[in-house]
Amino acid sequence: MSVSDEAVRVGTETDRTDEPGWEVDPDDDWALAVVATVGRQLRLRREAAGMRVGDFAAAAGYGADLVYKIETGKRIPRPEYLDTADEVLNAGGLIAAMQEDVKKVRYPKKVRDLAQLEARAVELQLYDPLHVHGLLQTSECTRALLSMRRPVYSAEEVERFIAARVARKAIFERNPAPDLSFVLEEWTLRRPLGGRGVLRGQLEHLLESAQLCNVELQVMPLERYEHAGVDGGIEVLKFEDGSAVGRSPAVANGRAVSDPRQLRILELRYGIIRAQALTPRESTALIEQLLGET
Repeated sequence: MSVSDEAVRVGTETDRTDEPGWEVDPDDDWALAVVATVGRQLRLRREAAGMRVGDFAAAAGYGADLVYKIETGKRIPRPEYLDTADEVLNAGGLIAAMQEDVKKVRYPKKVRDLAQLEARAVELQLYDPLHVHGLLQTSECTRALLSMRRPVYSAEEVERFIAARVARKAIFERNPAPDLSFVLEEWTLRRPLGGRGVLRGQLEHLLESAQLCNVELQVMPLERYEHAGVDGGIEVLKFEDGSAVGRSPAVANGRAVSDPRQLRILELRYGIIRAQALTPRESTALIEQLLGET
C-alpha cells in the first residue's frame, strides 16, 4: 500500500514540527533532491518495520499529515524528528545520522553559497552602508529587518533567513579563527529599527564582538565630509592559497569577482573607508556612548 493510501489527513491534528521555515524551496533543485532522498529512506525503513503511516505517527507523537509530507519530500525533517524516527524504527543511529544530509537544506541556496566561502576564508573585509552587517546582527535585529521588507516575506522565508544567518555565525567559533574587519555606519547604530530594546541588544552584542582578538570593528561617523563608500557595500574574502573573491554593487553589477584588477579596486576602496572611519578604540567608545543613551 502506498504512502498516499496510508496517510490519514486529520485537519484538527497539531504537528509538533509543522511550522513556518521547514518547507522546501521549490526553486532549489539540490535541496529538493536531498529532502526527497531522505524522505524515501524514511518511508522504506518504516515499511520494513511493518508500520503504517498512522501507526508510526502515533508512536512517534507526530501528526500523520506531517509524516506524509516528510516522506514525500515536501517538508524538511527537524533533527528531533529524525532522532525520534530512529528510536521508533530501531534504526541503530542510521536515521539520526541523516541529520547531516538535511542540515544545510533549510538555508536558501544563495546563503549556502556565501556560507561555504566564509567557511574557507582566512580574512574577511566587510562594509555594509545600510545595516549592521549580517554576521554581527542579533536574531532580534535580523527578524525586525526582515519584517520590514517590501514586498513582505512569508513567515517561512523569514524563519529560513534567520536560521541561515545564525548558522553563518559559526565563523566566530572556527579554529584557527579568521581575521574579521567590519566598518559600520554610525546611523545604523542610532536608528532604533525594531524598537529600543532591539537596538540596545544589538549594541551590547557589538561590544562583546569587539572584544574578540580576531575582530576589528570600526564606525564611520556621521560627521565626515568625504566617504569612499558612497558606491555601496564591500565584501572581500581572502583564502589560504592566496586567492580572493569580492563583491560590491559598484563592481560587476554586484556579482562575485576574483579578477585581480577588480579586487584591487575593492581593496583600495575598503582601505580608504577604514582610514576615514574611527579607530577600533574610538569606535568602541562611541558604541558604549550610544548604549548609554538608548
